Amino acid sequence: MHLTSSPVDWYAARAAGVVAYVLLTIVVSFGLTMSSRRRLERWPRFALEEVHRFGGILVGTFIAIHVVTIAIDSYLRFSPAAILVPFAASYRPLWVALGIVAAELLLALAITNRFRDRLPYARWRAFHYANFAVWTAATVHGLASGTDRSSVWLMTLTAVCAGIVVTLTARRIQLAGPKALAAGGAAATAVLVLALVAFPFHPRPWNARSFHDSLVGVISRNAGPTRELVSVVATGEGDQRVLMRADLLVEPRGLLATSFDLEFLPSGLRCHGHVTHIDSLGFQGLCRAADGTKRVVRAAWEAEQGSQFNAGTLDVHA
Repeated sequence: MHLTSSPVDWYAARAAGVVAYVLLTIVVSFGLTMSSRRRLERWPRFALEEVHRFGGILVGTFIAIHVVTIAIDSYLRFSPAAILVPFAASYRPLWVALGIVAAELLLALAITNRFRDRLPYARWRAFHYANFAVWTAATVHGLASGTDRSSVWLMTLTAVCAGIVVTLTARRIQLAGPKALAAGGAAATAVLVLALVAFPFHPRPWNARSFHDSLVGVISRNAGPTRELVSVVATGEGDQRVLMRADLLVEPRGLLATSFDLEFLPSGLRCHGHVTHIDSLGFQGLCRAADGTKRVVRAAWEAEQGSQFNAGTLDVHA
């Protein structure tokens, strides 16, 4: 179900994911505040519980928007199985799987909360600790799979959210005693070291005029008696992250009509033009961006696996 290739849908998917993560951080923070039994003069406990409960509903709402907008987008074609089943996606399977697990685990927690009065308190509380796993998986999912993962604003936002949760967790552990504090400190240090190793920050170019990227994409063909419509949708995974789409109407004598778009991420700058040459495993195009700059684009890939190709290259020159 891929209904649109509009950039608005892709922006909505990214925005919904970020908003869901911020709301999840707020919900976890309120939960930690309530579990520490600290009194807030301006926030009675029943108010915290209501905000905590309503925040959970909002998290689920924005996760649903995030999933639906990704499902209907045609740039990265996620099948229903790839959206619901961990490791079924061809796009960054491990990091996407963490997002799926986080969403499904959050759904399970929502069900336990719905039947909280029917569950023993100790069991419900044990289930509730899974919120930490949800938040951690969501953090890694956003850092490793999002198209904005190396942007300064997202790194800063993630650092602030992580700082809040880690600080409140440390205070909560401190109430449990020195041994728990030492164990929690060791665990937090291990997670921090892993994060620094796994997600080093490398500033990336902004709307680069010339660059070389690896290319992963999908090719669809619709052949008629005398003409064939070929569409190529791909993502560039190098220093300059891009989304690419080319539509070609081909007849035996050559190209009849073409359309080519290159979208730079995370800025959203679009370079629109046409395809100038095709061969069996690639094409060359020319496009002009909204800022007036021109780019010559060369896309090539190795043999296709069904409708997909994973070993491709993208060369762009001003």
